[in-house]
Amino acid sequence: MHRGRQVTVALRTREQRGRRGLATVALVLASLLPITGRAQTVPAGRVVTDSLWSYALGTYKHAVVYLPPSYDQSSARYPVTYYLHGFSGDETNWVKAGHLATSMDTLVARGMREMIVVMPDGDDAWWMTSEMLPDMAGCLRTVPKYAGDPSTFCVPWPHYDDYVNYDVVRWVDAKFRTKADRAHRGIAGLSMGGYGAFLLALEFPETFSAAASHSGVLWPLEWAPEGVLNRPAGTPDSTWTRIWGNAVGKSMRSVFGKDTIAWYARDPVHLVDRARARGAVLPALKADIGNGDPFLAGNRAFRDALKARGVPLTFDEFPGVHDWNFWRMHARESLAWLAAAIATP
Repeated sequence: MHRGRQVTVALRTREQRGRRGLATVALVLASLLPITGRAQTVPAGRVVTDSLWSYALGTYKHAVVYLPPSYDQSSARYPVTYYLHGFSGDETNWVKAGHLATSMDTLVARGMREMIVVMPDGDDAWWMTSEMLPDMAGCLRTVPKYAGDPSTFCVPWPHYDDYVNYDVVRWVDAKFRTKADRAHRGIAGLSMGGYGAFLLALEFPETFSAAASHSGVLWPLEWAPEGVLNRPAGTPDSTWTRIWGNAVGKSMRSVFGKDTIAWYARDPVHLVDRARARGAVLPALKADIGNGDPFLAGNRAFRDALKARGVPLTFDEFPGVHDWNFWRMHARESLAWLAAAIATP
């Protein structure tokens, strides 16, 4: 469908330029070819489900882990990328709905370097530390049907950014054979998870060297209370009303809170500014969005803000809306892009 489209890859450091560019373009273009099923000649990776204790949340959480085809036949260590789910999702989404394991197997068979992919459970918490104190009793009474076990959905300490950066990353590095350093660690996500991927990579640039967003909420100030309102040009009123009034809007209010400072502190553009101010090495960033997506204007505003700051961003718009058809197709591109960024020898 997109064969022949020119792919521009914005690499962050001088070392990355020239060394990874051609390989990245080739792999991304290859990933756009149709995947018709897993052929017998394609070696298969292994998907495991496990649980870990989170000190940041005060409960056990589940994670799904994709181990590449050669993992069980070698003693090698592997780079790791983390894929975050969206609102009302869970740790199984990327494999069950996104067919990520099949995509990984096919890309590896086509020459992409192998990676471990970790998919943690993040509830509806926007992958951040909540500004609101948890109402455990109220949460347990009103757990949505899709949430599963109330004892893991309703957490006593909602520090989801620390949960990923410390608990999940340390658990993965201790349990699996990883290359446990920043250069070999990336993160990606869709929708709420796209926001979470950029939030975590910019909040903890010493942990993640690359981040990718699919249909991410990259301009959260668009949905903030009056007083923080900063809507990007082109945002239709109908979208504002629909998203702010439904479960997603209520979820954002409950996590981001009513404090204007808290909203600004968690805005990805402000996170870029703060990381640069303290001299941090910024992660490489990639974002894509469908041209029928309700977050399109916010993604364009984020793109323009980074361009004005001279911060590299690989950005693409494609035909599509906010659904799994879009994310299944373009996850192949983010996987190939992340592999080129972190899967170095």
